[in-house]
Amino acid sequence: MEQTLGTVTIHPSVVATVARLTTLAIPGVVRLGSSQRHTVECILSRSSVGRGVEVSFSDGALTVELHIVTDAQVNLMELGQRVQSEVSRAIRDLIGMEVQAVHVRIQDVDTPLARVS
Repeated sequence: MEQTLGTVTIHPSVVATVARLTTLAIPGVVRLGSSQRHTVECILSRSSVGRGVEVSFSDGALTVELHIVTDAQVNLMELGQRVQSEVSRAIRDLIGMEVQAVHVRIQDVDTPLARVS
């Protein structure tokens, strides 16, 4: 007879934090951007938790959406694919959840001229 010890619940903000930290550690990612949904939530709640990261669960499937700003000197398609792969792996390895999709939205490219202004 197998004994049940209770439940383990992982809040979506934990998934967002893992996705955010993993994304920011990838060379070529300058910073996270922000989605329209996050901008409205920030205004209403004054919170920046999950900035640039949206997590959704639907029918047992986990989907992550990332809004990023990249370095101008990287191949954007390769970077996007690397972000997808590493975020999916980190969530699977650290949290133990399978990821259905990681959507990467490259919101802007950071250039030296953009940093001056």
